[in-house]
Amino acid sequence: MPVFQDSKQFYDTIGELMERAKNDPVVGPKIAKSGVIIQFRYTDPDAVTTVNAKAKPTQAGAFVDVINGPTNLKPDIEMTMAADLAHQFWQGKLNLVQALAQKKIILKGNQLKVLGLLPAVEPLYKKYPELLKEKGLEKLIGK
Repeated sequence: MPVFQDSKQFYDTIGELMERAKNDPVVGPKIAKSGVIIQFRYTDPDAVTTVNAKAKPTQAGAFVDVINGPTNLKPDIEMTMAADLAHQFWQGKLNLVQALAQKKIILKGNQLKVLGLLPAVEPLYKKYPELLKEKGLEKLIGK
């Protein structure tokens, strides 16, 4: 049984985490520094989140743009995975290098850039469970 009931619940949680990250004064500038467009493609449920760190953000106060849903942007890096893996990752329970080696996550693009972003997003490991609690989804923590 997948963690998320549907795409809407996925966007309400992990999509919301990305929305918050774009404005985060610690995380946002580090992601922006990468200068790439990263697209995350999820399955079960199907969802797409694109982080545009290449162009100037369209929202005041944001460091990057985040698009939850389809977009015409051409990604420099594309990562495809089950939504459950993303849920595990944002709880700090998934080893990205191992998941890539085991082909649980399919990466197209520069692997070194992706690995270089790991320290930048680490603060989100604490924020994701807080977000789940805030949304009344404590039951998803630890899954």
